[in-house]
Amino acid sequence: MITVRNAVMRDASGIREVCIKGNQDTYAAIYSEEYLQNVIDEFYNLDRIQKEIVPAGRDWSGYITAFEHERIVGAIGGGMIDQKAGEIYVLYLDPDYRGRGIGTKLLEALTKQQKDLYGAEEQWASVQKGNDKGIPFYEARGFVFQKEQPGYGESKEASSYISLRYRRGLLP
Repeated sequence: MITVRNAVMRDASGIREVCIKGNQDTYAAIYSEEYLQNVIDEFYNLDRIQKEIVPAGRDWSGYITAFEHERIVGAIGGGMIDQKAGEIYVLYLDPDYRGRGIGTKLLEALTKQQKDLYGAEEQWASVQKGNDKGIPFYEARGFVFQKEQPGYGESKEASSYISLRYRRGLLP
Protein backbone atom coordinates (compact mmCIF):
# COMPACT_ATOMS: atom_id res chain seq x y z
CA MET A 1 0.00 0.00 0.00
CA ILE A 2 1.34 3.43 -0.97
CA THR A 3 1.29 6.22 1.61
CA VAL A 4 1.88 9.88 0.67
CA ARG A 5 2.94 12.44 3.26
CA ASN A 6 5.10 15.50 3.84
CA ALA A 7 8.72 14.55 4.27
CA VAL A 8 10.50 14.61 7.62
CA MET A 9 14.24 14.80 8.25
CA ARG A 10 14.74 11.03 8.49
CA ASP A 11 13.51 10.79 4.87
CA ALA A 12 16.49 12.66 3.42
CA SER A 13 18.58 9.67 2.33
CA GLY A 14 15.54 7.93 0.82
CA ILE A 15 14.61 11.08 -1.11
CA ARG A 16 18.18 11.34 -2.35
CA GLU A 17 18.18 7.72 -3.47
CA VAL A 18 14.86 7.92 -5.34
CA CYS A 19 15.81 11.23 -7.00
CA ILE A 20 19.15 9.86 -8.19
CA LYS A 21 17.63 6.61 -9.48
CA GLY A 22 14.75 8.39 -11.16
CA ASN A 23 17.02 11.04 -12.65
CA GLN A 24 19.46 8.49 -14.06
CA ASP A 25 16.65 6.34 -15.46
CA THR A 26 14.91 9.32 -17.06
CA TYR A 27 17.89 11.17 -18.49
CA ALA A 28 20.60 8.60 -19.25
CA ALA A 29 19.64 8.58 -22.94
CA ILE A 30 19.31 12.39 -23.12
CA TYR A 31 22.19 13.90 -21.11
CA SER A 32 25.88 13.12 -21.16
CA GLU A 33 27.15 11.21 -18.12
CA GLU A 34 29.12 14.26 -17.00
CA TYR A 35 26.17 16.63 -17.18
CA LEU A 36 23.88 14.12 -15.45
CA GLN A 37 26.40 13.69 -12.64
CA ASN A 38 26.75 17.47 -12.26
CA VAL A 39 22.97 17.83 -11.87
CA ILE A 40 22.86 15.00 -9.33
CA ASP A 41 25.78 16.49 -7.39
CA GLU A 42 24.16 19.93 -7.29
CA PHE A 43 20.55 19.06 -6.53
CA TYR A 44 20.51 15.62 -4.93
CA ASN A 45 23.34 15.75 -2.44
CA LEU A 46 22.35 14.85 1.12
CA ASP A 47 23.18 18.26 2.60
CA ARG A 48 20.93 20.11 0.15
CA ILE A 49 18.07 17.64 0.55
CA GLN A 50 18.27 17.92 4.34
CA LYS A 51 18.04 21.71 4.05
CA GLU A 52 15.05 21.41 1.69
CA ILE A 53 13.02 18.81 3.62
CA VAL A 54 10.93 21.43 5.36
CA PRO A 55 8.98 24.19 3.61
CA ALA A 56 10.73 27.52 3.15
CA GLY A 57 7.58 29.47 2.36
CA ARG A 58 5.91 30.13 -0.96
CA ASP A 59 9.05 29.57 -3.04
CA TRP A 60 9.69 26.02 -1.82
CA SER A 61 7.06 23.93 -0.08
CA GLY A 62 9.35 21.10 1.01
CA TYR A 63 9.31 17.52 -0.22
CA ILE A 64 6.29 15.25 -0.30
CA THR A 65 7.12 11.55 -0.34
CA ALA A 66 5.47 8.28 -1.33
CA PHE A 67 6.20 5.18 0.74
CA GLU A 68 5.64 1.48 0.45
CA HIS A 69 6.55 -0.58 3.52
CA GLU A 70 8.67 2.23 5.00
CA ARG A 71 10.64 2.61 1.75
CA ILE A 72 10.52 5.88 -0.19
CA VAL A 73 9.46 5.12 -3.75
CA GLY A 74 8.72 8.66 -4.96
CA ALA A 75 9.25 12.32 -4.14
CA ILE A 76 7.89 15.64 -5.37
CA GLY A 77 8.61 19.25 -4.51
CA GLY A 78 7.52 22.61 -5.77
CA GLY A 79 6.65 26.16 -4.93
CA MET A 80 4.88 29.24 -6.14
CA ILE A 81 6.39 31.23 -9.01
CA ASP A 82 3.94 34.13 -8.71
CA GLN A 83 0.73 35.03 -6.86
CA LYS A 84 -1.45 32.40 -8.55
CA ALA A 85 0.98 30.02 -10.29
CA GLY A 86 2.57 26.94 -8.78
CA GLU A 87 5.61 25.13 -10.16
CA ILE A 88 6.66 21.49 -9.94
CA TYR A 89 10.42 21.56 -9.48
CA VAL A 90 11.09 17.88 -8.91
CA LEU A 91 9.11 14.67 -9.35
CA TYR A 92 10.87 11.33 -9.38
CA LEU A 93 9.87 7.74 -8.80
CA ASP A 94 11.89 4.62 -8.23
CA PRO A 95 11.92 3.16 -11.76
CA ASP A 96 10.61 -0.17 -10.42
CA TYR A 97 7.44 1.60 -9.20
CA ARG A 98 6.42 3.46 -12.35
CA GLY A 99 2.97 2.85 -13.73
CA ARG A 100 1.32 2.29 -10.33
CA GLY A 101 -0.31 5.70 -9.92
CA ILE A 102 2.31 6.95 -7.47
CA GLY A 103 3.29 9.95 -9.58
CA THR A 104 -0.36 10.94 -9.81
CA LYS A 105 -0.79 10.68 -6.03
CA LEU A 106 2.28 12.83 -5.47
CA LEU A 107 1.10 15.41 -8.00
CA GLU A 108 -2.34 15.50 -6.37
CA ALA A 109 -0.76 16.12 -2.95
CA LEU A 110 1.41 18.97 -4.22
CA THR A 111 -1.49 20.47 -6.17
CA LYS A 112 -3.72 20.40 -3.08
CA GLN A 113 -0.99 22.08 -1.06
CA GLN A 114 -0.47 24.82 -3.67
CA LYS A 115 -4.20 25.45 -4.00
CA ASP A 116 -5.09 25.30 -0.30
CA LEU A 117 -2.13 27.23 1.12
CA TYR A 118 -1.40 29.70 -1.66
CA GLY A 119 -4.48 29.94 -3.86
CA ALA A 120 -2.80 28.50 -6.97
CA GLU A 121 -4.98 28.75 -10.06
CA GLU A 122 -2.46 27.28 -12.48
CA GLN A 123 0.51 24.97 -12.35
CA TRP A 124 3.70 24.80 -14.42
CA ALA A 125 6.32 22.14 -15.08
CA SER A 126 9.48 22.03 -17.16
CA VAL A 127 10.23 18.81 -18.99
CA GLN A 128 13.39 18.07 -20.93
CA LYS A 129 12.76 17.68 -24.64
CA GLY A 130 12.99 13.95 -25.37
CA ASN A 131 11.84 12.92 -21.87
CA ASP A 132 9.54 10.09 -22.93
CA LYS A 133 8.50 9.45 -19.32
CA GLY A 134 7.67 12.98 -18.18
CA ILE A 135 5.98 14.40 -21.28
CA PRO A 136 3.20 11.78 -21.51
CA PHE A 137 2.72 11.90 -17.73
CA TYR A 138 2.09 15.64 -17.65
CA GLU A 139 0.01 15.70 -20.83
CA ALA A 140 -2.25 12.95 -19.47
CA ARG A 141 -2.89 15.14 -16.41
CA GLY A 142 -4.01 18.17 -18.37
CA PHE A 143 -0.74 20.03 -18.85
CA VAL A 144 -0.45 21.76 -22.23
CA PHE A 145 2.80 22.65 -23.96
CA GLN A 146 3.47 26.41 -23.92
CA LYS A 147 7.01 27.03 -25.19
CA GLU A 148 10.60 25.86 -25.50
CA GLN A 149 13.45 27.45 -23.59
CA PRO A 150 17.13 26.69 -22.99
CA GLY A 151 17.81 23.97 -20.43
CA TYR A 152 19.16 24.65 -16.95
CA GLY A 153 22.83 25.31 -16.38
CA GLU A 154 25.76 27.53 -17.16
CA SER A 155 27.82 25.12 -19.24
CA LYS A 156 27.98 25.12 -23.02
CA GLU A 157 26.54 21.61 -22.96
CA ALA A 158 23.56 22.69 -20.85
CA SER A 159 22.66 25.40 -23.34
CA SER A 160 22.22 22.75 -26.04
CA TYR A 161 19.43 21.06 -24.05
CA ILE A 162 15.86 22.23 -24.57
CA SER A 163 13.34 22.48 -21.76
CA LEU A 164 9.64 22.31 -22.62
CA ARG A 165 7.34 24.45 -20.48
CA TYR A 166 3.93 22.97 -19.68
CA ARG A 167 0.96 24.61 -17.95
CA ARG A 168 -2.43 23.56 -16.67
CA GLY A 169 -5.27 25.44 -15.09
CA LEU A 170 -6.44 24.36 -11.65
CA LEU A 171 -10.13 24.27 -10.94
CA PRO A 172 -11.26 25.74 -7.60
